[in-house]
Amino acid sequence: MFDDQDEERKSFEDIRKMPIFIKANELLDLVTEIVKVAETEISDSSKNTEERMFGHYLQFLMENAYLIPAKIAGAEGVEIYDLKMENAAIIRKAARELLTHSTGLSFNGFKSTDYIQLLRDGVEEFRVLFAAWVKTFDPWNYIIDRWGLFNPPGVQYDDPDPDDEID
Repeated sequence: MFDDQDEERKSFEDIRKMPIFIKANELLDLVTEIVKVAETEISDSSKNTEERMFGHYLQFLMENAYLIPAKIAGAEGVEIYDLKMENAAIIRKAARELLTHSTGLSFNGFKSTDYIQLLRDGVEEFRVLFAAWVKTFDPWNYIIDRWGLFNPPGVQYDDPDPDDEID
């Protein structure tokens, strides 16, 4: 019983050492700092609409920043290609939304634009790590994705399941 827990803990420790996971946590730390600075700017502002817009952008930034490392761990916790790719697609979307929402924050009066550039640079570094990481996924360790999104090359959503032929 305890051996299984030790293996799981060791596995998570391995994930925590991965460059992509480390960079994801750096992005989370940076977003947390941006939120702190932006909240200070909100308290200095008297515009109600601006406060609401800031609040929405800050919430979206935090949600996406937390989602990225969680989905990396989720992808590393499975072996099946389509599940890995599903997590990867969510990670990519979240990283791109970090850029979108930080730009929205700037357009709505966020004054500390150096933070936005740091975030953009960090997401670009993350993108390179992400692309290399996705290349490590084994496309032939799969179950057929009946939705048709994440099948290996040449496998179709309506192909017969090879496991059905096994007695």
